[in-house]
Amino acid sequence: MIRFLLRALIFLGSAALGLWITSLILDDFVIHSGGFFVAVVIFAVLQSILSPFFFKTTTRNASALTGAVGLISTFVALVVANLVSDGLSITGTSTWFIGTILVWIITMLGTLLLPLVILKKGAEERKATA
Repeated sequence: MIRFLLRALIFLGSAALGLWITSLILDDFVIHSGGFFVAVVIFAVLQSILSPFFFKTTTRNASALTGAVGLISTFVALVVANLVSDGLSITGTSTWFIGTILVWIITMLGTLLLPLVILKKGAEERKATA
């Protein structure tokens, strides 16, 4: 159970980083402080549901698209988060295109690197108490 919660927190953290950093880079990718948390939760939940769904679908029907599953699920999650929440506003075709790529890269890196940071902190804390 603790492992599941840690993974969920890491995924939420990487989603928050992805959206926030992208909003700093792109002018038309706007995060509204009042709805940021809701946008992050919607994005992260959709991303975690859509990725396996798109992976299975592309594997069965269009194997050439299997490598693009992350980008496709990121784009769809951004569309829904943009439509459903007041925390995210994306305008312009180039912003949608570049924003999808940036959020995908940042969340991917966050998902890979945040566990290393957390494990390192945990190991250092255990050393200090031992």
